[in-house]
Amino acid sequence: MISKETKEIIDNYVEAYNSFDVEGIVKLLHKDILFRNFSNGEYNMETRGVKDFRELAEKSSKIFSSRRLEIIDYSAEDDKVEAQIDYEGIVAVDLPNGLKKGDSMQLKGKSVFRIEEGKIALIEDYS
Repeated sequence: MISKETKEIIDNYVEAYNSFDVEGIVKLLHKDILFRNFSNGEYNMETRGVKDFRELAEKSSKIFSSRRLEIIDYSAEDDKVEAQIDYEGIVAVDLPNGLKKGDSMQLKGKSVFRIEEGKIALIEDYS
């Protein structure tokens, strides 16, 4: 079962993410935050610590003119929370993968969170 506090922390993260509120995101992070991204089954990015995560969040906020991360369902697994997600974004700049400014991007996947000391200590995104 997922505690009310944990769900609230994750919901606050999603709200800050959707509104491009980098400071709001950073306030929710454990000082030793570990972020990993997996796309199409392949590991492709990792950051460690608030400073690196903040830099990534600032860069990614410039890539999209709008974005919406929606959690469809939560499940608890050991000390982690798995969130099934739908993601939609509008690209603000031309990207190396062929997406052009104004293109829409839609993904389904999951995000895995671990909370330590009332802060998000792990985020793993799978799409």
